Amino acid sequence: MQRGVSFFALPGIPEVAAGADLAAMIRAALDETDITLRSADLLVVAQKIVSKSEARRVRLADVEPSVEARDLAAEVRKDPRFVELVLRESSEIVRSVPDILITRHRCGWVMANAGIDRSNVPGGDEAVLLLPLDCDASAHRLREALAPEHPAIIISDSFGRPWREGTVNVALGVAGYPALRDLRGGHDREGRVLQTTQIAQADAVAAGAGLVMGETTEGTPVVLVRGLDFSGLVTDGQRLIRSREGDLFR
Repeated sequence: MQRGVSFFALPGIPEVAAGADLAAMIRAALDETDITLRSADLLVVAQKIVSKSEARRVRLADVEPSVEARDLAAEVRKDPRFVELVLRESSEIVRSVPDILITRHRCGWVMANAGIDRSNVPGGDEAVLLLPLDCDASAHRLREALAPEHPAIIISDSFGRPWREGTVNVALGVAGYPALRDLRGGHDREGRVLQTTQIAQADAVAAGAGLVMGETTEGTPVVLVRGLDFSGLVTDGQRLIRSREGDLFR
């Protein structure tokens, strides 16, 4: 059982530009708050600053929409250039109705607009931000850069959820932490064998971090988490994606 977990949003992370050293920025923020990083710590890092550092910002003026993008844009009432980027980042259109475009991202996530976002992106409405090319790889690189402690890393983003209003932070990339805890084969308090129970631990931690990270003007895209139970098989964020064969609602 998990007890005594704390979440602390690190202040002082500046605006992130392409090529920025996120590890150095995090070190500076830790020093500013007199926090000593520990090997048993975990850092939840907003996808947005990872994408910015990896130069995933795109100017819509540089995008030429295809015929497919123009047709789909008319259906969903979105900028054809924006829709073109969504198509490039997606492997499948899941739902498309006026004002809503749900796709399967090329990495497997089912999400609105392939995760492409305009909020808190310098450049006004002409600038958008794509997700990192590989969030698990980004998490592993950041973990290695934060030597010698090598804290666990979760790269998070806010998702809408089927049948539920509102968004919640989830894990896209994970390094050094059991993203999914498989309890199948264990027993409940009545001695019954658990048949399907798997705990999305990385999503749970990301959701907790989202409470202190904020979504609008807070400017605190990194959260230090302490007191986590690290037992279990360490897995990456891809383990949290349900297989297409198991997705009964697509």
